[in-house]
Amino acid sequence: MNWIGKGSLLAATGLLSLLPAAGAQAQDANAADMTFFVTSVGSGKGADLGGLEGADRHCQTLAQAAGAGNRTWRAYLSTQAAGGAQAVNAKDRIGRGPWQNAKGVVIAKDVAELHGTNNLTKQTALTEKGETVKGRGDSPNQHDILTGSQPDGTAFPAGEDRTCGNWTRSGAEGAAMLGHHDRTGLDESPPAKSWNASHLSRGGCSQDALRSTGGAGLLYCFAAN
Repeated sequence: MNWIGKGSLLAATGLLSLLPAAGAQAQDANAADMTFFVTSVGSGKGADLGGLEGADRHCQTLAQAAGAGNRTWRAYLSTQAAGGAQAVNAKDRIGRGPWQNAKGVVIAKDVAELHGTNNLTKQTALTEKGETVKGRGDSPNQHDILTGSQPDGTAFPAGEDRTCGNWTRSGAEGAAMLGHHDRTGLDESPPAKSWNASHLSRGGCSQDALRSTGGAGLLYCFAAN
């Protein structure tokens, strides 16, 4: 009986030793299914992201670290026509959907729903790590997300800068259109509750300027495939 007891104990111990590995595999599988996230960190240089290429690389790097590097990631950013280059619409560069966060919650089934009645809230706009982003009422507030976009996901007309020099500026010049990931602002107006077109940055494109209105230079990242 003693030997049987010891054998059972060893068997149970062996099974328990497998649990952490199984849990890690499940976590990796969830990360691999993620197709949307808010970046846990910004570029560190305000709105200077190194253009769209640098912004996409930032999304890809964070996704890779989270176990979702098997997809092609794009930053939800528009650019304005400048220097002979055509404008780029954020909505045209993020794929067709559907998109789900690190917890498997779908935020939108397609581009039309994303720019209509989407499921994007503070509770669903998670980082690549599956964590919530600080919003209005938290300290510090970081709900301002860089987009450079109009509510329908298109670029602003050429003229007044809404993209911090197409994501290359980090000084006192220029401004960027920001969205509120928590859909909360100073009032109940549509812009205050907009996830992608709430207000412009104030005081330029630097990290301090973005921080002053409640941001940290964070981005929305979408899997384009």
